[in-house]
Amino acid sequence: MTPATHSTLFPQVPDSADAVLDGLDPEQREVATALHGPVCVLAGAGTGKTRAITHRIAYGVRAGILQPASVLAVTFTNRAAGEMRGRLRQLGAGGVQARTFHSAALRQLQYFWPKAVGGDLPRLIDRKAQLVADAATRCRIRLDRTELRDVTSEIEWAKVTQTVPADYPAAVAKAQRDAPRDPAETCQVYAMYEQLKRERDVLDFEDVLLLTVGVLQDRHDIAEQVRRQYQHFVVDEYQDVSPLQQRLLDLWLGDRDSLCVVGDASQTIYSFTGATPDYLLDFRTRHPHATVVKLVRDYRSTPQVVHLANGLLAQASGRAADHRLELVSQRGPGPEPVYTEYGDEPTEAEGTARRIRDLVASGVPAGEIAVLYRVNAQSEIYEQALADAGVPYQLRGAERFFERQEVREAGAALRSAARFGGNDSLLDDVVDLPSQVRAVLSTKGWTTEPPAGSGAVRDRWESLAALVRLAEDLARARPQATLADLVTELDERAAAQHAPTVQGVTLASLHAAKGLEWDAVFLVGLTEGMLPITYARTDEQVEEERRLLYVGVTRARSHLSLSWSLSRSPGGRPHREPSRFLKGLRPGSGSPAPRTVRAAGGAERGAAGPARARRARGPVRCRVCGTTLTVAGEMKLMRCEDCPSEMDEGLYARLLDWRAARARRIGQPDYCVFTEKTLIAIAETVPSTDAELAAIPGVGIRKLNRFGAEVLAICAGGEGVDEDGED
Repeated sequence: MTPATHSTLFPQVPDSADAVLDGLDPEQREVATALHGPVCVLAGAGTGKTRAITHRIAYGVRAGILQPASVLAVTFTNRAAGEMRGRLRQLGAGGVQARTFHSAALRQLQYFWPKAVGGDLPRLIDRKAQLVADAATRCRIRLDRTELRDVTSEIEWAKVTQTVPADYPAAVAKAQRDAPRDPAETCQVYAMYEQLKRERDVLDFEDVLLLTVGVLQDRHDIAEQVRRQYQHFVVDEYQDVSPLQQRLLDLWLGDRDSLCVVGDASQTIYSFTGATPDYLLDFRTRHPHATVVKLVRDYRSTPQVVHLANGLLAQASGRAADHRLELVSQRGPGPEPVYTEYGDEPTEAEGTARRIRDLVASGVPAGEIAVLYRVNAQSEIYEQALADAGVPYQLRGAERFFERQEVREAGAALRSAARFGGNDSLLDDVVDLPSQVRAVLSTKGWTTEPPAGSGAVRDRWESLAALVRLAEDLARARPQATLADLVTELDERAAAQHAPTVQGVTLASLHAAKGLEWDAVFLVGLTEGMLPITYARTDEQVEEERRLLYVGVTRARSHLSLSWSLSRSPGGRPHREPSRFLKGLRPGSGSPAPRTVRAAGGAERGAAGPARARRARGPVRCRVCGTTLTVAGEMKLMRCEDCPSEMDEGLYARLLDWRAARARRIGQPDYCVFTEKTLIAIAETVPSTDAELAAIPGVGIRKLNRFGAEVLAICAGGEGVDEDGED
């Protein structure tokens, strides 16, 4: 039995409770009729989970077992909640509440605030960025636009994981979280942010959940009133629940067990926001008598796509992998997935655009095609290739490349340099176009090496790096090209992107594609360093990258293309390798290879190398007294601030001089080379080998590769480099 993938616009309302069950497969029917006690639905991609749970609610209502007003269905996006409400109305269960966690909590908080606290509920701010900026100013910490986004995201993560400001540095260390800036500074801004909210009598998005939890915990009478109202709960996408949301759900439930959860641990891709699949995976432990139903009949994808998705998860490891679902396609056969290796990125984008144009010509609507990539900065080259091919497109979950703030600022700086460059000392020592662009963009945050970790700083760097690559490509094609020529090229490219976007090909990151599907999906840029991304270092981080690719694969109904390029630009050295996740899946790739850790330059390092040493690092302890360190500055020193120092003062002075010269050479602030805390740690430990230097927090593989030889030479008694870069 194969339920239809697409319902008609105005389906007829079933005339009875039993009619609600018509068209469900055996497992979906089991879900729909399991109306008592805890129920856990493990639902693979494309298996009709929304269909199953909406029919469950509707069947209970139509059969008189559930009262509509007593049911609360919770999901994670307004779009999903709206879709659920629409389906319930079509099934004759229109009185059921379907909301996001935040929407349900806000409704309760607004109703009970006068009774629980008194007065009016403080004003809810739509965006917290300005308040975070004000907090940073109070702390005398300067944040640019991208750093502000990163700190704001860290505050949100801390709150959904129920971490107070004072505990943030320790929580980051315990979670092995790749914090975008010094946790001690973020801790200060976080604490001041909370103080400013109290002073201004405002709440943020996360406060809605925190305060609702507080009211329900402290006021048992209010908690009982909520529990009398809502007696049956359904939670969709349960693998994405945060600790704070789970705490709220527990308070809603009380000591009852009328709960149905739906999820798939193999689609957990938001751990950086605080989401965890542990509550889904531990559901049967917490509810030993729960009914567990597995949905594995895939109605979305062809057997060929499903076979690839299953093969991808078969190589996975970790807790989520132990609970993976083996999907079984219910559709007829389709084309085999296409694997394509290109010589360089422009050729990959052009080849992708040509194949999309051919698909559209063959009758596949442009709106049923998607190009999915790992980071938003990859979009520009595909935007341009589709525009050149005359194919309309639309971006999802990101600004158009040329509308991004950093790209606009960079364009303005390049335009100014093109007009007045003759009087700009920044360009005195550079002649060729790429060097001029690098010099100009270095004032906007571009560096020769990418920043560590993820977040807005990395996104900004990727955007600027794309402009540098464009300059290199233009100079290669037209050796006499000037900055003015580059500006003209940028203007033409920006203008070409103003094509109509109605029914256009979707360009989206893999994260933004979650919950969507298309007839044809192109997964592009599948190389080591991009998927998995370079900053995925722990086993769990790498496995989340694999799940991200799995989500991408399972978005495709029929046509699936996977591609990568061996070099960045035409004529470049073909040093890239296809993603390790494709090993054993693509033709001729053999069996999966053991995991390796890659340094920034692409070289593999064994277990004894610095990369492996960093990956395995546990808690940092003071090398003097042995205390576990959680403050960022002390972790870099590898000792408590109050513990005695044995620093070589002469070595420290030489390191400071070297750092100043090095920073001038690369056109960056001194701290971008090494922070003072890191230099102090070097001067105290006096490393003599790569491994000893890499073990110092704040060094890392990228800086080891870039500066290690010079630092070790200084530690051995040398002077490093002078202003001209000579030893």
